[in-house]
Amino acid sequence: MSTTTGPESPDALLGPADIRELAAALGVRPTKQKGQNFVIDANTVRRIVRTAEVRPEDVVVEVGPGLGSLTLALLEAADRVTAVEIDDVLAAALPSTIAARMPQKKDRFALVHSDAMHVEELPGPPPTALVANLPYNVAVPVLLHMLERFPTIERTLVMVQAEVADRLAAKPGNKVYGVPSVKANWYAEVKRAGAIGRNVFWPAPNVDSGLVSLVRRTEPLPTTASRQEVFAVVDAAFAQRRKTLRAALATWAGSPAAAEEALVKAGISPQARGESLTVEEFARIAENKPEAKA
Repeated sequence: MSTTTGPESPDALLGPADIRELAAALGVRPTKQKGQNFVIDANTVRRIVRTAEVRPEDVVVEVGPGLGSLTLALLEAADRVTAVEIDDVLAAALPSTIAARMPQKKDRFALVHSDAMHVEELPGPPPTALVANLPYNVAVPVLLHMLERFPTIERTLVMVQAEVADRLAAKPGNKVYGVPSVKANWYAEVKRAGAIGRNVFWPAPNVDSGLVSLVRRTEPLPTTASRQEVFAVVDAAFAQRRKTLRAALATWAGSPAAAEEALVKAGISPQARGESLTVEEFARIAENKPEAKA
């Protein structure tokens, strides 16, 4: 495995043979349980970094770096990278891979060996960007946790299962618009940012992947309701998405009549369904939650 002298050298990034060699040396077999699919194409990771608009001054946090394909491409472009890895073997190996292939950047790299869902703080300067190939089974909760916990993250680009990408970027009225769409939109402007073929992964998954861009709102959503209050309405509305909001929000409000009262006050038809509402409208409903009767 060759080392490199400069960030522009193609040898710095991992190719298919490098990935398999590393995996074999570590005794790593990608597992479906952990949703592991390693990116083996250097052009793809560079494309992800370009699409993420990573800047020389950025502090990037990466979740699930695996063997380091994307990590190395991020280190080429950013000021520093912090990777969060749950797997014991992968976490132990990654610093050595960085030191071998990009020695001039090893001091700009930090590793957090943890479940991303439990990360409450990161070493070094606050992150300005999140770029990650997220495991399919935990993509949405991890994304929402990171956006909530680290408000300094301005730009996010995640690679997720195409179906998840569609859900995150869906607009009101779309049949796949739901809880992930609304909650992601609480934090950011969300859009699809491209598709990724199956053959750039090892092993090749049996689903397509997509890129999702999230640019954080410059101003928080103008509402007097808290995030928890708004998300409670969203969860209730989509728990029974075929029902009208008057029926779906009955438990949340205390009764169907109380739900109707909150909806009318918010300027929303009680006969509407959750899939037609914007995050701003969910916030208005939360603001008008009836007082609990003693």
